[in-house]
Amino acid sequence: MKTQFITALFFAVSIFSFSQKKELKAVEKALKSNDFSQAKSMIGQVKPMLSSMDEKTKAKFYYLNAQTLYANGAGSNSDITMALDNLNSADGFYVSEIAELKKSMENSYLTKTNDYYKLSNFEDASNGFEILYNISPNDTIYLYYAASSAVSAKNYDNALIHYNELRKIGYTGIKEKFYATNLETGEEESFDDVATRDLYIKSGSYIKPDERKSESKVGEITKNIALILSSQGKTDEALVAIKDARKSNPDNVDLIINEANLYLQIGDEEKFKSLLEEALDQQPNNENLHYNIGVISMKNNDIDKARSSFEKVLELNPSFADAALNLSTSYIDEGNSLIEDMNALGSSAADDKKYDELKAEKAEHFQTGANLLVKFLENNPEGNVKILEQLKNIYNALGDSEKAKEVANRLDSLRN
Repeated sequence: MKTQFITALFFAVSIFSFSQKKELKAVEKALKSNDFSQAKSMIGQVKPMLSSMDEKTKAKFYYLNAQTLYANGAGSNSDITMALDNLNSADGFYVSEIAELKKSMENSYLTKTNDYYKLSNFEDASNGFEILYNISPNDTIYLYYAASSAVSAKNYDNALIHYNELRKIGYTGIKEKFYATNLETGEEESFDDVATRDLYIKSGSYIKPDERKSESKVGEITKNIALILSSQGKTDEALVAIKDARKSNPDNVDLIINEANLYLQIGDEEKFKSLLEEALDQQPNNENLHYNIGVISMKNNDIDKARSSFEKVLELNPSFADAALNLSTSYIDEGNSLIEDMNALGSSAADDKKYDELKAEKAEHFQTGANLLVKFLENNPEGNVKILEQLKNIYNALGDSEKAKEVANRLDSLRN
């Protein structure tokens, strides 16, 4: 009786196994006919048998379930996520079939996601890039695009999750770029890969092959992490993120500037200024750094430093209107600072003499401020409303109504 029982049990298991395989074949048939609704229904009937399946049959179930959920690209984002979970559960079986299915999923989602991005539908684009990264984790650029798309969608919470993941996996975004010079135009052009570039070189229409690495994205990623944390009122965490990034990138100017801006947000102007000066050591011809140092120096009444900074800006970029305005204003402010001394004088002959001296000194400062703006306009003959308005006001203050009128006419002409 015992032997008969074992034989009967074995026979029952065989029938059960046969039933599982028969059901899965029916799912395969529905999938080949693109009848995903029928496939889904059949998968639902097979799922309760999952615990009794052998490993290969389980793998087949997961593979077919993934196909059913994907539905040739018609599945929802959550369906695709579940499909990927099923493929990851296949445990080493159906390797080539799964690779082919993932490639199909990637191509389908890449087309769909690029369309979202082109239409500025950044929320869906971000979700699409995230799924693409889950499909192909080696293509870490998908995660980078998911983060940047989330920023464009103003979904900063998701962006922060993606940026932190990029930092965790050590993403730099550095890649080899290939170049050659077009013999006809003389312009250097970029190529997607070295093979394509070399074909053009061999054709004789391109010369001077070159290879260069793209810039690292680490500074940008950390900057965005810091900006998001800062916008959430987490300035201390933002500073920690910047400092951690600077340990491995101490000379990255973007990181230095963003750390400086964080210190400015918390009111530490001295640290802000010192970091900008540190950045200037790396980029001595960065006009914006010189300008910001000028602004903070002027705010702290370090007039000589402010003027030298604004002068350097105009040396680097003669069209930097705000630098010219601030440089001019520094002389106007210095002139106006004499008014209190003038008003404090009495009516004696000595006081009258001192008054005239201070008045002449004030006028000299005003004239210097005017001359700086005139020089700016000589270098920028198209004019600038803010520059002309300030120049008109200076001439009026100096009592030079003729020049004030000339500037006013030029201002009206520019506005019209």
